[in-house]
Amino acid sequence: MSKAKPSAATGALSLPAVLAFASAAVPVGALTLAATVHLPRYFASELGLSLAVVGTIFALVRFIDIPIDAAIGVAMDRTRTRFGRYRIWMACGAPVLMLGFYMLIQSNSAVGALYLGFWLLVMYLGYSGIYLSHLAWGGRLAATYKERSRIFGAITALGVIGAMAVLLIPVFMTQAGASDAEGVRAMIWFIIISTAVTCALVVGLSPERIAKDHSTHFTLKDYAALFTRGNVVRVLAADLLVTLGPGWMAAMYLFYFKDSRGFDTAQANLLLLIYVAAGFAGAPFAAWLANRISKHRALIVNTTIYSLGLIALPFFPPGEFLIFAPGMFIVGAMAAGFTVMIRAICADIADELRLESGREWMGLMYAGITATSKLATAGSIFLTFNVLAAIGYQAQAGAVNTPEAIRGLEIAYIVGPIVFVMAAGACFFGYRLSAERHAEIQRKLEERDALIDPAAGLEAMTGEDLAPANRPS
Repeated sequence: MSKAKPSAATGALSLPAVLAFASAAVPVGALTLAATVHLPRYFASELGLSLAVVGTIFALVRFIDIPIDAAIGVAMDRTRTRFGRYRIWMACGAPVLMLGFYMLIQSNSAVGALYLGFWLLVMYLGYSGIYLSHLAWGGRLAATYKERSRIFGAITALGVIGAMAVLLIPVFMTQAGASDAEGVRAMIWFIIISTAVTCALVVGLSPERIAKDHSTHFTLKDYAALFTRGNVVRVLAADLLVTLGPGWMAAMYLFYFKDSRGFDTAQANLLLLIYVAAGFAGAPFAAWLANRISKHRALIVNTTIYSLGLIALPFFPPGEFLIFAPGMFIVGAMAAGFTVMIRAICADIADELRLESGREWMGLMYAGITATSKLATAGSIFLTFNVLAAIGYQAQAGAVNTPEAIRGLEIAYIVGPIVFVMAAGACFFGYRLSAERHAEIQRKLEERDALIDPAAGLEAMTGEDLAPANRPS
């Protein structure tokens, strides 16, 4: 099977090649939303466990997964095979994820918490293999500063398709007369099948540029020192904050839109669908903006517009769907831009580290932002529910809240996300890794690689991918 080649003139992949590579984001986006919205309740009903027990199992597995992600990131960067560096991890991760999900879908009341925890961990190991290899591969595949924004914009946009499928499949199944459990099982089969198809597409068709390692002697102190570097701290802190902001908003979303804004559950969920779907426009917009004003400035613009959109929500007439819909679209589009910019900036910083150290850091960098995202996702629920308790808001079905409690909910819903996302933008004040600086880094990397490997120099001059998957690194 032939692999898509970059343009010899620009080093850029064609649009079909970019979309083929980005397609692995579809099952990733579907799984990410399903794991937070549908799967805990489904497994509680199927296994006869309480929501609290299932929620605890999910949380424990995710926390166990964080150090495993770091180990996988390090292992990816040190991988040397004739099939490539990141390609082999995606090829191995896909069947592991599919096996984990298949065993979970076979669960019933005869199995218990240990069964659920074990196969959840297997599923998430496969997920990490796919997700981290896809991001690191994308960061290395991009030939230029601008190409990186384009590739990660496509990845984010196709991830939205997966997330929308998770929202829509249960709706269609219910309309067809299926039960809620059957709708969730259909969703899981969608994730399994899309994983097989898209990962095969990426592994079979996408080229892989493998960065040369010029230094192999590294200790644990070298890895620990990575997380004291200014730009690394910037991107990790920013990722934590831009995940906390929307996560805070998501945790309070139904409470706010029902008790303050006057929408019923169906209307609130439809507005949420608009918010998610907006990422399909917001991701390419963020890539376009980044290629005109630089990535860190585009992130600052996104965080600012997102905050202004939240500030506007309390001034809209309660219950007016047609007025709220455009506002939710804008906020959702800006939130998708956060993901594009953080991922693209992370790859640029990995290049800077490789120039200084002589070895690859791409996988570990993406493991780092994956860890901060997981911490923020768990932390947002902990923080918001404690804030709601502190202001006296009652979340129980049928509870009647005082005007003071509703007012506290309104303030918390707006202020929390604004503080977090604006702080994320502020992380990049004084950031100097511009397009011009990155071009200089890239030029020096190519010159150094050419001294060791003449084929690398030819590749740099022509933009061709000279069978890198079969070349030792």
